Amino acid sequence: MHVPKAKILVIEDDAEISEFIALELAYEGYEIFVADDGNRGLAAFRKQAMDLIILDRMLPGLDGLDLCRKVRQCSEVPIIMISARGQVPDRITGLEHGADDFLPKPFDLDELLARIRVQLRRRQPTNRMTMEVEDLVLDIPTRLVRRGTREIRLTVKEFDLLAYLMRHSPEVIPRERLLNAVWGYDFGGDTNVLDVYVGYLRRKIDSPGKPRLVHTIRGIGHVVRLG
Repeated sequence: MHVPKAKILVIEDDAEISEFIALELAYEGYEIFVADDGNRGLAAFRKQAMDLIILDRMLPGLDGLDLCRKVRQCSEVPIIMISARGQVPDRITGLEHGADDFLPKPFDLDELLARIRVQLRRRQPTNRMTMEVEDLVLDIPTRLVRRGTREIRLTVKEFDLLAYLMRHSPEVIPRERLLNAVWGYDFGGDTNVLDVYVGYLRRKIDSPGKPRLVHTIRGIGHVVRLG
């Protein structure tokens, strides 16, 4: 069975360090994406689902701490922060802004690889055939959807969109990532199609008397979760 490579985003403005990390991680079998400033790093994260982020603390454009906070508004993706400022207060600040781990520069490559493996192992996804969010149940093999005892009939695209949102719940998925995942990376149509399909899901799933599960987070994206 083919096991997809873990996708790692390296956000580092020092070209020598960035190239060194990227080459070594690629050699280890990871799929690597690189950005040299905070804004480009955030754009790369919003465009492509990542399994882990290696984030420099000091970045041009958008500081690493601010970027970390923005990512945490919509995702629990593991973040390993690296920085030349490695004193205890600096490490605490990084962790308080949402980093999962902190590695001071200069660091040993074997230690970075070990920390990456630990974080990926903690977030290892399961190949779930059935997904549940509150009383909403989606069955992959039969493509059946139920809310409580009520069966919900969905079109192919509605099902694919709901499955992606439920698979990543409670993460808020950016619009571009949803379009890429459900309609394809070469999608060049009307981006309002996403709003239309989210509307379809909301009308079919969020019935009267039941808590809302389909949410739009203005300026970020969409999510299926309670509240």
